[in-house]
Amino acid sequence: MTRLEDIRDFLAQKRFAFVGVSRHPKDFSRALFREFQTRHYHPVPVHPEAAEIEGVPCFAHLRDIQPPVDSVLLMTSPAVTNLLVQECVEAGIKRVWFYRGATQGALTASGLQVCEANGIRTIAGECPFMFLDGTPWFHQFHGLVKKIVGAYPR
Repeated sequence: MTRLEDIRDFLAQKRFAFVGVSRHPKDFSRALFREFQTRHYHPVPVHPEAAEIEGVPCFAHLRDIQPPVDSVLLMTSPAVTNLLVQECVEAGIKRVWFYRGATQGALTASGLQVCEANGIRTIAGECPFMFLDGTPWFHQFHGLVKKIVGAYPR
């Protein structure tokens, strides 16, 4: 289960890799990317088919990022999670946030196991919007519902 301490630790990192940010400006991942930017974070976009995202140079792989990062937000399909987690291990990543919204998102049991076996702190299946102060009401409502049903990180 995800711990609130791990979420706070991740959000304390102002620079991190944002893997799977869409090339399409109206995509949810782009809204989240822009939200991090407005909060003075420096998300580093990783997408194998994009040269830049929101004016920021994009990297094809984690290993290409210079200077390297030690935290990664995965907003990808579960089909590529295991490959990306292996890249995280090889790149010396210390924190991985497996995004999950209304669908399965990037979260896989095997991805979590690889992270655990390699000492990587994880956030398993949460939406960052729920943990950013002052987000729109529907993100706060999502967090409230999780608290009511006992699924909010402690």
